[in-house]
Amino acid sequence: MWRETFALAGQHQTPFLFSFTPAASPVAASEVRTIRTLLVDDEPLMLSSLAALLESRNFDLTTANSGADAIQLLRRNVFDLVILDLQMPDVGGHAIMDFMKTQRCEASIIVTSGAKSIDAAIGALKRGAYDYLRKPYTREELEKTIDNILQHRALQAENRRIATVLDQSEKMYRFLVDRSPDIIYTLDSEGCLTFINDRVEQVLGFVRRDLIGQHYSVLVHDDDLEHANYVFNERRSNRRVSRNVELRLKSRHGNGEARFFNHELMMLSLEQVLPVRDPQTPTDALLGVYGVARDITDRKRADELIAYQAYHDILTELPNRVLFKDRLGLALLQAKRNESSLAVVFIDLDRFKIVNDTLGHSVGDELLKQAAARLKACLRRCDTLSRRGGDEFTAVLPDLTCREDAALIAENFAACLRKPFELAGQQVHLSGSIGISVFPSDGGSADVLLKNADVAMYHMKSRGKDGHCFFEPSLLESSSRKIELEQHLHVAIEHGELEMYYQPQVDVQTKRIIGAEALMRWNHPQRGFLSAGEFLPIVEESQLMIRISDWMLDRVCRDLLEWNQVADFKMRMSVNLSPQYLDRGDFYTKLQETLSLHHIAAAQIEVEVTESICIHNPKSAIEQLDKLCQLGVSVAIDDFGTGYSSLSYLHRFPIHTIKIDRSFVMEIHDAVGQFPVVLAIISIAKGLGLNLVAEGVETHAQEQYLENSGCRIMQGYLYHKPISQATLLDLLRSQNPTSNIEENFSTGAFVDASESPRPL
Repeated sequence: MWRETFALAGQHQTPFLFSFTPAASPVAASEVRTIRTLLVDDEPLMLSSLAALLESRNFDLTTANSGADAIQLLRRNVFDLVILDLQMPDVGGHAIMDFMKTQRCEASIIVTSGAKSIDAAIGALKRGAYDYLRKPYTREELEKTIDNILQHRALQAENRRIATVLDQSEKMYRFLVDRSPDIIYTLDSEGCLTFINDRVEQVLGFVRRDLIGQHYSVLVHDDDLEHANYVFNERRSNRRVSRNVELRLKSRHGNGEARFFNHELMMLSLEQVLPVRDPQTPTDALLGVYGVARDITDRKRADELIAYQAYHDILTELPNRVLFKDRLGLALLQAKRNESSLAVVFIDLDRFKIVNDTLGHSVGDELLKQAAARLKACLRRCDTLSRRGGDEFTAVLPDLTCREDAALIAENFAACLRKPFELAGQQVHLSGSIGISVFPSDGGSADVLLKNADVAMYHMKSRGKDGHCFFEPSLLESSSRKIELEQHLHVAIEHGELEMYYQPQVDVQTKRIIGAEALMRWNHPQRGFLSAGEFLPIVEESQLMIRISDWMLDRVCRDLLEWNQVADFKMRMSVNLSPQYLDRGDFYTKLQETLSLHHIAAAQIEVEVTESICIHNPKSAIEQLDKLCQLGVSVAIDDFGTGYSSLSYLHRFPIHTIKIDRSFVMEIHDAVGQFPVVLAIISIAKGLGLNLVAEGVETHAQEQYLENSGCRIMQGYLYHKPISQATLLDLLRSQNPTSNIEENFSTGAFVDASESPRPL
């Protein structure tokens, strides 16, 4: 058998054993692992000869001398190369190859056989044999066949590696494209979608596979479809590389509102898709369009909101000053061109500050929104209403035929404001003071018309409010009088025109005066007595508050000294000080010097502050009030419960006394009713050990209810109106000189919400 296999060298009967090295190749050279090889032959000498032949190379050899052994080895092991004898007595080579096929063995097979029939070779090749060598074969034939197999397997391995890399790369690109925050798509030359990533499902709710082959119009919002068609057709005819365009796309999410997208569109040419192509293919062949759509809906909404807020009042959503002045300017140009007239209306809400201070700023905000809605409902389509600030509104009324047209709209404004407002579970009544200026008779510019409408509005306020007034040149005299009043204030102190009046505070159990609240009056030489509310706003605007407060502090100390000389107990003086005066740097020193100058005990002074002082600058207010307490002055909180944070600053601020605001007292209609706000304030005072004073008491029912609820000290018209120093001294002289509460005051104590005194 051996003689049939190999050519002999000379006359020797010993087989010629040889070794060989395959031709070098890049692929074969890169294959460095051991070649697991199975040698199958029923002739032992052939097996040993082949094994000796292949040992010189990088082969891991296993031999089988029968078909059955070969099958068992193939069942248990994995081989790269099988050199298989076709003719064996037990199991033939064809059967072994059939077994390998069923087991999906990937080993390369070289079949060797001495059979001369062509059918044996065909059967082997059909079963997947790489080559068929007929015995006897030469060394070169075997060497070449093995080299080809190794190169073939190396190429297969490299192809598998490249395919794996390409598959991984494709998966990576697919992952990146599908996870992109943008919608990425391609369109063919007819505008049909050939690719779109998964982002379309997340953003718009469309199923990606359903969109492939569909025209882009299924995605574009109907209002933008014409623009999209224009852009797409431009892409086909224009060779510009890219273009950005904003288009709205339909959405299947939520309410189905369209979303805004910025589309970057680029031409998709054959050269981009296939850089290596047939030279005869045109390089500028246009396949379609590649697009990247970025969702800019949130950004658009943010931009729109910013632009809206720049020209609108946030609370009422009306145009603000900037937008109103722009529209007024346009209306003036139109009126000048058409030689027509227009009106500017200035509206101020009467009593708004009282409501805001009494019910709180949140209720005040709601009142402004309701008022704005009512005023807007009175306008024509061509009119513009704006909120100027605070409780002031302005309107421009173009295309007027006569002044009566403006008067009719102004009367509608006033009528809608007279209707009660439902706020915080109660009805609130307002009115409006309205001023009107007309173009061209009252001015030719926006600023002049606004100023004159403002003047007319203030004139309406001085006439009793709740109505409208047209501007007249004579009204400017009223503004002049206001300026004149400010000028007179500068000399009022030197001329002795300012006076102090006092509203007594009464112990309702003894009916005796135990203290008083200081109130300023101006004895104007022409206008008579003016209350603080009539001139203090001018004082604050003209920066006279510090000077007038210095005068007031000196005056009340002088008057308090006279009280001490008349009464045999030390009464307490309640003084209202403005935030401007408390913020003054030398306020503490000034107060200390004044008290020392007039020999007044600090315990006789009680400073009343409002919630606005505490809210305006809490840190500074605490520092100033702490200084007052160190000096011995007590602090009362006025208008308690009408603002934002009353309860919180009862702990933060050095408060000794709570004054029940008159707005709550006014709600008491009978002595046996239920008035929970008043009860709550009294309970707070008791719980915190604070003194309690009720102000604005005007009826016996109010007095009885407050006394039964635990409030002992009261002030109001039921007892005394604000009176002069001389009148108060007469009242003090007429009082019984002895009283428990007098002793409390003489020792620096005051009656609190309960009947037991508490030292301050």
